[in-house]
Amino acid sequence: MDNLNFTKELIGFLDKSPVSFIAVDNLKKMLSENGFSELYESQKWGIKPGGKYFVTRNGSAVIAFKAPEDPKAFAIIAAHSDSPCFKIKPNAEIRVEDRYVKLNVEQYGGPNISTWFDRPLSVAGRAAVKTENGIEMRLVNIDRDLLVIPSLAVHLSRGASDSRSLNVQKDLLPLFSGGDNGNSFIETIADSINVHADDIIGTDLFLYVRHKGRIWGLGNEFFSSPRIDDLQCAYTAVEALIGSDDSESVQMCCVFDNEEVGSGTKQGAKSTFMRDTMFRICKALGMDESDMLRMLASSFMLSADNGHAVHPNYTNKSCPTNRPYLNGGVLVKYNAQQKYTTDGVSEGVFLKICEDAGVPYQRYVNRSDIPGGSTLGNLSTEQVSINTVDIGAAQLSMHSAYETAGVDDAGYLYKSMKAFYDVSITSPADGIYNIK
Repeated sequence: MDNLNFTKELIGFLDKSPVSFIAVDNLKKMLSENGFSELYESQKWGIKPGGKYFVTRNGSAVIAFKAPEDPKAFAIIAAHSDSPCFKIKPNAEIRVEDRYVKLNVEQYGGPNISTWFDRPLSVAGRAAVKTENGIEMRLVNIDRDLLVIPSLAVHLSRGASDSRSLNVQKDLLPLFSGGDNGNSFIETIADSINVHADDIIGTDLFLYVRHKGRIWGLGNEFFSSPRIDDLQCAYTAVEALIGSDDSESVQMCCVFDNEEVGSGTKQGAKSTFMRDTMFRICKALGMDESDMLRMLASSFMLSADNGHAVHPNYTNKSCPTNRPYLNGGVLVKYNAQQKYTTDGVSEGVFLKICEDAGVPYQRYVNRSDIPGGSTLGNLSTEQVSINTVDIGAAQLSMHSAYETAGVDDAGYLYKSMKAFYDVSITSPADGIYNIK
């Protein structure tokens, strides 16, 4: 598939994945349609050599893998399902002068707050519903334009466009209705999932932007969409796993949740989810703890999360000698403070894979006087220590409600991930890494 058509399919996934719960549900459907069988953490696992499987945690994180006949290592790609946004608080309705109803929200992660004003919004997530058989979790997506966060006219506040002066509790509350205008908010949620409002006893609900993804530019070279960071990497990693050839490694894709708030949850990269899954795979294939440790010594992971391209209006914000651009190739990310995991070993292995596959790459390092954020790799190694390289695609407007990336880079990222899955990497005692 060419880069343009791959990007169109990526945009289709982004359009129908407004929150992590629904994104993971869509990834599950992709896996099931391609022969992967679902496992459950609460049950015994019947893993067979040559089988394909996936397991979820919390409904917002998923690990999929292929089990080879005689595994020598793990080949892992990790990404995350969440994006910065606003979460709706319990008892959300706030009445204003008996003429408006707005919703009470709190910030999730680090969104570019000013980009959320004056856009059509809606609500998605999940609800805990009382049923005859117990508590059932239902996915929620009110698929219509439901809300707007109206900005204050510049005539009334000359600093209204300055995001540094914005207060989430005061300025970012979305307008829901014009007073007594039908259902309450919780009744609206209940109607969308065909239950009574009294049966909803818990929710995880978030605002999302209704704008669809678009391909644009003189040569159709760019695309914009909500949630490019990091659903682009999550979708691409799953597609690469589905399309990968057989290997001597356990080919694994991990899509974690809550990266935007530190990954310190049971479904985050700092959790035991990946380690637990690896242990159960090894046990099911007849291996003991020593065998697993031996495999980990030869294992390799791509920590996949997007990075910043040189901005056309702020070129001085990038490193003077490492200048990644949209459509310039896969990013390899570096940080001396170990916010990224790339070192000389992991860099060399991944770049050799890219060169053999004919995939262009470029290097990303922050300006030395601008601190960068962390991502998945250095957090997951707290549980499982393996060689890891941080990669991604270059993009603009990261954490905006509507982000921008390069069409060709989407295809390059897929080709690099598939090439990674298709090879076998071994690390013998002499320290030479064999890639075949």
